[in-house]
Amino acid sequence: MISHPSRHCTVELQALPSRIGQVRRILSAQLRYWHMDALIDRAALGLTELLSNVHRHAQPDKVCTVEIELLLDRLTVSVRDHDPRLPEVRDVESSATSGRGLAMVAAVSESWGVRPDGESGKVVWFTLPAAPAALTAPARPPRRVAEKPVRRFVEVEPVAEGHRAGVAPARSAVGG
Repeated sequence: MISHPSRHCTVELQALPSRIGQVRRILSAQLRYWHMDALIDRAALGLTELLSNVHRHAQPDKVCTVEIELLLDRLTVSVRDHDPRLPEVRDVESSATSGRGLAMVAAVSESWGVRPDGESGKVVWFTLPAAPAALTAPARPPRRVAEKPVRRFVEVEPVAEGHRAGVAPARSAVGG
């Protein structure tokens, strides 16, 4: 079920890998609809981490609700599940293949947190700044850096003193 008043969207789902991709696409489409394209990558990454945690850890079931809300200059993405255990950021070994999800959410977001939800559940959320000036500026494509500098040599023919090849002499725009 999806409801989307002007600045609010809610999706209920089972946090299974195939559904996580679908919810990412819903999030992306909603942010495009709100003209918040600049937030898509960070919001999708944070949401993926929260839903992956529900998939890996939530008990007794994997049912959860994703809520996306845009208020003034702040986007809040939250995931509510039925497991009352609160997640914690852990220190992990550099060789560990998991355990960095909440640290990643903290790194890409402005703020994040967790709160109990009734007697049997919790809400994990994060916020992103949605300032209009930052969102309307076009994203510059990444600069491409060559491994070796490319040098181009252009042969220049000698030019007679006072003249440049292929360029007409300057003329005044004012008649006189």
